[in-house]
Amino acid sequence: MQKLRIAILSYRSAKYGGGQGVYVRDISFALSLLGHDVDVISGPPYPNLHDNVKLIKLPGLDLFESFVFKDRLRKFFKKKNKNKDDFYEFFIALIGGFPEPKTFGNRVDKYLRHNVDYDVIIDNQSLSYGLLNIQKRFPLIEIIHHPITFDYKFELAASNKIRYKISRHLWYGFLKMQTKVAPKITTIITPSKSSKNGIIKEFKCNKNTISVINNGLDTNEFSPIPVSKRNKNRLITTASADVPLKGLDYSLKAIKILKEKYPDIHLIVIGDVKKGGHTERLIEELGIKENIFFKKNISKTKICELYSTSSIAIVSSLYEGFGYPVIEAMSCEVPLIATDVSSIPELVGDFAKLIKPKDSKQISDAVIEILSDYENYKVIAENGRQHIIDKFNWPKITRQYEEVILRTIQNYKNVNF
Repeated sequence: MQKLRIAILSYRSAKYGGGQGVYVRDISFALSLLGHDVDVISGPPYPNLHDNVKLIKLPGLDLFESFVFKDRLRKFFKKKNKNKDDFYEFFIALIGGFPEPKTFGNRVDKYLRHNVDYDVIIDNQSLSYGLLNIQKRFPLIEIIHHPITFDYKFELAASNKIRYKISRHLWYGFLKMQTKVAPKITTIITPSKSSKNGIIKEFKCNKNTISVINNGLDTNEFSPIPVSKRNKNRLITTASADVPLKGLDYSLKAIKILKEKYPDIHLIVIGDVKKGGHTERLIEELGIKENIFFKKNISKTKICELYSTSSIAIVSSLYEGFGYPVIEAMSCEVPLIATDVSSIPELVGDFAKLIKPKDSKQISDAVIEILSDYENYKVIAENGRQHIIDKFNWPKITRQYEEVILRTIQNYKNVNF
């Protein structure tokens, strides 16, 4: 295949927070290894990219670095030559909204009017109005990991408090834009069949515009550490605390149950906890403060160390467009308990213990079952790693990306002939 100039757009690409930064780092590197010139055009926070991938910074106000009003005000006044997107970003954030997808789309549209030397543009789920302009000038591929409408619905269902519901409505105000833009995008890639079905239902997209290509994983990075000894009493999960979609509540309640049989049981949570938030209060109510340990902003190496010293991994999500924690845990040969929802069965095959969502008793029963027959579940976990190696390797996946990229470029040329 000919060498292409590829721009990957990402409205935010935090190194450790969520999967966006991980995905952008991995896909940009994988495409560069096939010989393509890859630029990542990102708003703050910026990703940690491999050396042969160029980062182009497209600064916004980065207002979500802090939720303190004085800090945000200082950022706003510090910005020179403010334009209408800066004012919009500040005031929408001030009332509790999330303006970054929209303002980034406008900024990158302007940037690409003056930087036209790209063969294809790949956007990472901003679904912004600016993309509709970009699509007229470039072959464009949109990555939709899953419809964020699912997050919105789960969060609305998490509380009956009016103030909370208003706050969620304000935060997810960008969904009005995304539901308008998505059906007008001519090429979409999503990482699971479950997500494809969700995109068709929630965003009213034409199924023929959507290709399913799994995300990949570097199984050399995520691998078991042989010298590590697994702690029978250590369980591990990855979850954004206070995000109902991740179902952390049910894992915490399972720890409460398990404490009766295993007094030294403890749960490592890869993620952060909001001070004074719902999760912190629940931990106090359950009386398990000494059994829960949060680990935030840690490297992949440290994550592998934690997986390699844990006896069981738990993914208690209520929905996953594509569950990175699922394949990361399996790649590290940890026996896995996961909810039988959305994309998870697609990912795990026969190599995990699947349970119903929202069921703490099933989680605790599954833990007891695995610990009672650990040698058998170790073999299942070892076979699970091979399953991940075979199905989610980047060389295979980037070839699939190339096929869609070539088709998108050809279709663009045909339309504009």
